[in-house]
Amino acid sequence: MTVAERVPEQSTSDSPWGSPRVAYVVSRFPKLTETFILYEILAVQSLGVDVDLYPLQRERTTTMHPEAESMLATAHFQPLFSWSILRAQWYYLRRKPGMYVKTLWKLLRGTWGSLRYFAGALVFFPKTVGFAYLMERHGIAHIHAHFASHPAAAAYVIHRLTGIPYSFTAHGSDLHRDRHMLCEKTAEASFVVTISHYNQQIFADTCGKQVLPKVKVIRSGIDTRAFQPQTGGQHNTQTVRPLTILCIGTLHEVKGQTYLIEACRLLRDKGVDLKCTFVGEGPDRNSLMAQAASANLDGHIEFCGQKTRQEVIAFLREADVLAAPSVPSRDNRREGIPVVLMEAMGSGVAAVASRLSGIPELVEDEQTGLLVSPGDPESLADALERLYRDPALRLRLGRNGREKVLREFDLDANAAELVRWFSMRGQL
Repeated sequence: MTVAERVPEQSTSDSPWGSPRVAYVVSRFPKLTETFILYEILAVQSLGVDVDLYPLQRERTTTMHPEAESMLATAHFQPLFSWSILRAQWYYLRRKPGMYVKTLWKLLRGTWGSLRYFAGALVFFPKTVGFAYLMERHGIAHIHAHFASHPAAAAYVIHRLTGIPYSFTAHGSDLHRDRHMLCEKTAEASFVVTISHYNQQIFADTCGKQVLPKVKVIRSGIDTRAFQPQTGGQHNTQTVRPLTILCIGTLHEVKGQTYLIEACRLLRDKGVDLKCTFVGEGPDRNSLMAQAASANLDGHIEFCGQKTRQEVIAFLREADVLAAPSVPSRDNRREGIPVVLMEAMGSGVAAVASRLSGIPELVEDEQTGLLVSPGDPESLADALERLYRDPALRLRLGRNGREKVLREFDLDANAAELVRWFSMRGQL
């Protein structure tokens, strides 16, 4: 019997939650800056759900979280093309020729006008068909994709070929930057997850209010046991010199680090003693380092590169303030709700962030943090100076921020809500 003639094996085992065996489709793995996906999967697994991982690409990195290493051996990495992928095309061409051709046509027609999505459709379609064959054999009962871009398109294709229901989570730039095929993906999904009410409104504006019943706001979350305030920590004491500012994230225009460097220059010129640490790597590293050097901020600014979660926790224990000066980029990227804000606030660190996208749903101005206008270094400097001169304000915002995270952004609670929808198999 050939591969094309073999009947896929089906699994009948459900978890104690009564939930299906779930396949996660992600863009890249293991990607250090997408820890929220890694830890969501672990939280879902801890609830008794079987999870299979299907990355579209393998991230080539030497730095990864220890928890990701165990997933590497079982993740379904596939090349862009192989004999097994070719056999999978033949398998569906024989079983469902009309659906195969129609799905490819809908994918290409729906992404036409977006070079990035159209090219991705062409490149990833054969691999996605290979995933469909594997998922049928492995008894996958539900697919969940992270990001409304290529992973959601892959889930859409697999669903049409196999009938397996799917859902996807929309975060930030994947939703804000390019919405080609968003309505088609949403229409065929069992349900859609988005991390903010801001994003939920984008679905309504783009696809019509009729989609709102299936668009669920389920926050990204953090492990609030791992991210905790340090008793007697530096950010809970009286005025400390220097003010220790932490900025974590990819060194990219959308993160707004250039405005933080300028804010540091303004503060330095006003006599504020400070130390600002940037954690992360990215395409803007050299230009940001040059900006800091040009402003004579040597000794005040440090670039530390990528760090694991445990190393980030250690940095947060020493920080007075977490700055997240996000801005819309020139290519229309914008953040959703940065997970680093949840991590900092969960650690009792006062946060200063941009009034942008869904961020105000986490950082409530003057209550759980301070909000500033995007791309405004003067306002950013003023907010940081307030926190420098008012340790009681730092303490209050840190405490309130922790309470906010516990109420709405706890990883385990939000994973349980997601599993509840998996268990319902999308029957709204």
